[in-house]
Amino acid sequence: MLRVGLTGGIGAGKSEVSRLLVACGAVLIDADRIAREVVAPETPGLAAVVEAFGEDVLTEDGGLDRPKLGSVVFADPQKLAVLNGIVHPLVGARSSELERAAAEESVVVHDVPLLTENGLAPLYDLVIVVDASPETQLDRLVRLRGMTEADARARMAAQATREKRLEIADVVIDNDVPLAELERRVREVWADLERRARAEPGPESAGE
Repeated sequence: MLRVGLTGGIGAGKSEVSRLLVACGAVLIDADRIAREVVAPETPGLAAVVEAFGEDVLTEDGGLDRPKLGSVVFADPQKLAVLNGIVHPLVGARSSELERAAAEESVVVHDVPLLTENGLAPLYDLVIVVDASPETQLDRLVRLRGMTEADARARMAAQATREKRLEIADVVIDNDVPLAELERRVREVWADLERRARAEPGPESAGE
């Protein structure tokens, strides 16, 4: 099994890259999706979030109001740290469970938005960073996700810098390119991952 950490700044296009890797044959473990599962209604995770931030972060039907919570934590590093302290251990436990269920010969891609921020690079055999310029990120967040410019900039500022992400990268996928070129690059990276998976039968090979 080859364990790959995939990360990138918000708006860099990491989700598109993960989709393309799955199409190539990767087993995807999506930290964002798991993060939603662990704070679903009636979970201990949601109860912990409400205890920390109050019932104002709930929707009328008892779910988590993500935009409301986001507006609270992404402008306040201390509050963001509190939220991460609740959610990240739950996500880690579920991610490990899913990885254990994958076939031994798999290329397992962990899609982890905050991989850099949380110092998780050593956990993986290889780290892929999806990179885009800050101008591209901002444009995508405002134009495609409907964020205000202020909210988009706050979310970008809450993450590691572009330079910090690139420092931990074993492979960089440039996503300031047309989709066809991105697809070509991902196929190229996938061929390399398959070679590595065949050459690295176990965790003792990490980092080779």
